[in-house]
Amino acid sequence: MTPIVSKDSVVYFNTSGYDAINQYLNKNKPSKIFILVDTNSQEFCLATFLTFLQTELSIEVIEIEAGEINKTIDTCTGVWNALSELGADRKSLLINLGGGVVTDLGGFVACTYKRGISFINVPTTLLAMVDASVGGKTGVDLGNLKNMVGVISESEMVVIDSNYLQTLPANQMRSGLAEMLKHGLIQDLGYWQKLSDLSQLSSNDLENLIYESVVIKNNIVIQDPTEQGIRKYLNYGHTLGHAIESFYLTHPQKETLLHGEAIAIGMIMEAYLSTKCLTLSSTALEEISKIILTTFPKISIDSSHHDAILSLLIHDKKNENDTVYFVLLEAIGKAAFNCTVDEALLKEAFEYYKNLKYA
Repeated sequence: MTPIVSKDSVVYFNTSGYDAINQYLNKNKPSKIFILVDTNSQEFCLATFLTFLQTELSIEVIEIEAGEINKTIDTCTGVWNALSELGADRKSLLINLGGGVVTDLGGFVACTYKRGISFINVPTTLLAMVDASVGGKTGVDLGNLKNMVGVISESEMVVIDSNYLQTLPANQMRSGLAEMLKHGLIQDLGYWQKLSDLSQLSSNDLENLIYESVVIKNNIVIQDPTEQGIRKYLNYGHTLGHAIESFYLTHPQKETLLHGEAIAIGMIMEAYLSTKCLTLSSTALEEISKIILTTFPKISIDSSHHDAILSLLIHDKKNENDTVYFVLLEAIGKAAFNCTVDEALLKEAFEYYKNLKYA
């Protein structure tokens, strides 16, 4: 597959990516290589990755606990301390091998350690391949508020090897599909239609769909790297989805939702809002709802929790002057940003999702 070139980085695919890493090591000669993994990627991916590295340089592995609950400044402090104790200097290289938590947190650690060291992302989950490792967003959560602390900084490169997907459970694969569905909804009707029936999906089909998804996101990011305009499209489903994810993240009686599970809910609810505030048709709304709920399980959201979830919207990063802004759809494949929504409609959206019967 042809590498995808962004403003300051390149996305490589499969074995060409390892060739690119080895060429980078030979050319730039970092003083040391550090590989950041979590408990999952350490167990299932690290040994395979190491077989592709061709270098005599010193390699140290730093492991963090898996899961969104560990995407915190405290975890960063542990990694910063480990880098310091292991002698990392400004010519060191950090390779982030893992899912979105590893690439987000590892990128932020690299950008801030000694005011910035180089890093490479090697995503091992579908979500990280199509979203988290592409576009330069790095950061961590602040309590239960998603991605509140971070910077935008491109990695030296991204290496996407679909073979790592064989290690994933079904719910993690679904989590990544949410972002792929989003890319179709905001930008490309044809891509959405390709994703509308995943029952006959082959591994080759999946590789091509991942490639197309990265192309869609990259084309948006190139035009608006700092999210002043159309990059906001990528937040479709995320205003309500992040609030739901944040609420479930710390509620003592709720099981934590995966990012894609929460965004899937957000996409359905924001599609409903699109029919009320913009020009999305009721037929399109039904199509969106049905396709998403054939992939994602229906989640029960107690009406008594609606106000608590909505109270989290004010912390969304798209907001300005205490106004909550949404990305909504004019049609499948055509989005609009900086949309405002009445609170009464937000509660209607919860009811719409609750009453769906496709699951």
